[in-house]
Amino acid sequence: MHLKLLLPTEILIDQTVTKVTAEAENGSFCLLPNHIDFVAALVPGILSFESETGKEFFLAVDEGILVKQGAVVRVSVRNAVRGENLESLQQQVQQQFRQLDEQEKLARSVLVRLETSFVREFIELGG
Repeated sequence: MHLKLLLPTEILIDQTVTKVTAEAENGSFCLLPNHIDFVAALVPGILSFESETGKEFFLAVDEGILVKQGAVVRVSVRNAVRGENLESLQQQVQQQFRQLDEQEKLARSVLVRLETSFVREFIELGG
């Protein structure tokens, strides 16, 4: 099978695999090369795949869609983080959440200053 994992801005995975495991709303599932064509809405969780050499890789994925058609498995998600093992993946996801949290705090701070400035200018125009 050929796995292609697409993000909005890049192709994260584009390689031949022997197995794909992911999570849908009704539980996890596994796709092997002779599996029938398949479509699933993915929930945030872990997607794993096995390379031709037998090595297993893990990705933390956001919600998205998986489509298996013939020998091609296409996965489209909003966000994904790749890790060599589950421990390193957990650390990378936690680091990414911390960065997003800091960015959100900064954005909220800028928005408050902008709103305050707008109100101040509006009052000065009316007074």
